Amino acid sequence: MSVYDLVIIGGGPAGLTAGIYGARAKLKTVILEKGAVGGMAFTTREIVNYPGFKSTTGPDLMKTMASHAKEFGAEIIKGQVTEVDLAGEIKTVKTKKGGQYQARAVILAPGSQPRLLNIPGEKKLRGSGVSYCATCDAEFYEDLTVVVVGNGDAAIEEAVYITKYAGKVIVIVIHDEGIVDCNKASAEKAFQNPKIEFVWNSVLAEIKGRENVEAVVVKNLKTGEYTEVKAEGVFIYVGMAPETEFLKGKVELDERGYIPTNEMMETNVDGVCAAGDARVKYLRQVVTAAADGAVAAVTIERYLAEEDDFKENVLNADKPVVLAFWNPADEASIDAVARLEQTVAESGDKVKLVKVDMSRKKRIARRYNVTATPAALLLKEGKVVRDITGVFEAVWGREL
Repeated sequence: MSVYDLVIIGGGPAGLTAGIYGARAKLKTVILEKGAVGGMAFTTREIVNYPGFKSTTGPDLMKTMASHAKEFGAEIIKGQVTEVDLAGEIKTVKTKKGGQYQARAVILAPGSQPRLLNIPGEKKLRGSGVSYCATCDAEFYEDLTVVVVGNGDAAIEEAVYITKYAGKVIVIVIHDEGIVDCNKASAEKAFQNPKIEFVWNSVLAEIKGRENVEAVVVKNLKTGEYTEVKAEGVFIYVGMAPETEFLKGKVELDERGYIPTNEMMETNVDGVCAAGDARVKYLRQVVTAAADGAVAAVTIERYLAEEDDFKENVLNADKPVVLAFWNPADEASIDAVARLEQTVAESGDKVKLVKVDMSRKKRIARRYNVTATPAALLLKEGKVVRDITGVFEAVWGREL
């Protein structure tokens, strides 16, 4: 089995962008996508806020991204990832139909999916009047009637946003009159908005339309009565779910199942980054997913280069190595490294000094549980044989 430099799980805008950057950096890259390449963005009928594209469709933009990644040499393979082993130097990714891929690094970009109502018409008209993103689609309903389902923060705040465009916004709420689950400030703002009408004690039962949404059927939970309401759009906000079930116990997840990362898109596992809608973030849009993918791929490129350099100069060195951890902003560590350099020079060709700048290479410090500078370790054949922090001159002669 050939080992890839990089396996990317998910072929949405985050995964495709990561593929572009990874393959362009000459990393052997494969993208695994379980469905249509492009993820949720592929289902968006029109995109008007992606920089450089005044108006395009989700499928067109995603096909362009996929083609771009392929031109640089990335492979795109259809496969639903069901199991991963992210520990160790080589990571293993398995798919539902028995595919198995090994790589030195992994980018997790599985995306998230809106929770569905699973009512008649919802799947059929998704992208043709049924939406889960007001920021993406609200402007297409200028002076039209729109239905919003949900009463949490996202639903109520997006309902207010949609009123910038729509002539009327009907919010369907499962609770008694006046009761919503969102914050008070948003609720008061919505109650005072003349374009918003609330329908209480109700749920959406059906979405009607041939090619686009034409009407909805609303069920009153107290009376059992069904009412048909004319509308051109339906926005559903009953929650989002990250596609991270297969990652439980493999990488850190928050209480909702999203992946925490730092600004470099690094997870808590070395050689594993996350990008796109499945990670903890403020804004989930095509442009932010693409940005995540770019950052993640560059982080992985540098991680692999750093690993290769470390392996060659430290782990596979033909002589003992002094690994010196320092910080250029810390005078004590600067002085300590200077003393080490002098000691190494005086030892002749007996040892090798490798300096690690902890302000830039925190990961190597974590590997050796080094938390403060200055610090120094003596390695033989790649293994730590002595911590010589603070006693360089006293220990040196005895150890070597």
